[in-house]
Amino acid sequence: MYKNLRCCIIFGFFFTVIAGTLLHFSYDWSNHAFLVSLVAPVNESTWEHMKLLFFPMLFFSIFCISKQKSSYPNIVSGLFTGLLLGTFLIPILFYTYTGILGFDVFWLDIAVFILSSFFAFTSAYRLIQSGKLENCTYLLIGLVIILTICFFLFTYFPPKIGLFKNPV
Repeated sequence: MYKNLRCCIIFGFFFTVIAGTLLHFSYDWSNHAFLVSLVAPVNESTWEHMKLLFFPMLFFSIFCISKQKSSYPNIVSGLFTGLLLGTFLIPILFYTYTGILGFDVFWLDIAVFILSSFFAFTSAYRLIQSGKLENCTYLLIGLVIILTICFFLFTYFPPKIGLFKNPV
């Protein structure tokens, strides 16, 4: 029963990693286009790099939900929980390892992104199978909408805290 779901999750992981990697450069490639800035990092802050996982996984999730909703009624709650967990795992892992080392390392930054993506899709798969968060679907949709708005808003009006600052 879960073969189609497993294939969907595996494809989603690879799509997110590849699209997120390309998204890293797309703002510059677009000559700083406004619409691209809403979904792509506009600077090197940790907040902006959270977009690398969030938007590709969000777009993939919407596609996957449209194709698989009838087979997996709790797919929305599973994918959106994975989306939120993976997105917030990026700053957790980044600040943990840089706090320990005292500096950041390029290949560890990439590993944080890939590991966060892997965790997002692995947790989504398990939650879809279990159905444990089916009652939270509307809450999760609301949280994803709020986070999307925050990404749009904070791209141009970032709070003055470390998460939103370019590293030195």
